Amino acid sequence: MFNAFKIRAEAVSSEVHRFPSKMEAMGFILEFLKKEGIEDSVGACALWAPGPFLEGFDTKRLTEIVPGLHFEVTRQRAAEAKIGISQMDFGLADTGTLVQDATAVEKRLVSTLPEIHLALLETGKIVPDLPAVLRLIDPRESAYLALITGPSRTADIERVLTIGVHGPVRVVIVCIDPEQEAA
Repeated sequence: MFNAFKIRAEAVSSEVHRFPSKMEAMGFILEFLKKEGIEDSVGACALWAPGPFLEGFDTKRLTEIVPGLHFEVTRQRAAEAKIGISQMDFGLADTGTLVQDATAVEKRLVSTLPEIHLALLETGKIVPDLPAVLRLIDPRESAYLALITGPSRTADIERVLTIGVHGPVRVVIVCIDPEQEAA
């Protein structure tokens, strides 16, 4: 299912990377932040919304490794961030779409306001299509469901495509194989 997801996500201009463990994924993320020039200044910082991926990691140490990486999400900080990082709940293989229970406002802020959205997705959470996700989600627990298909895009009446007007210009998906981590 991962291959179908990757093909479709890349077809809508997402970048997809896959790692066999959380540690390898974290190594990629830290290197990515450094390559993107993350620093502690307006327009150059990164913001990471809370999520299960961070369990077991020392966030204070991560901020020492990458100055400019923040874990306290505010609207102001999200508007000033270059990169937003959040965990996704599902991926749709048929469209390359990311699905996130974005009831927590922090997730919405980091996935929509920064110019780059780094999305974390467990490969075991890739499902065939939207009906499959809707069977797995309890609407009483998910007040705000976000569907993200590639970078933000719009076209005006003259059919001029513009990327990043209403959200990130880049979507970078980091897929993690959790079943191999336990081995």
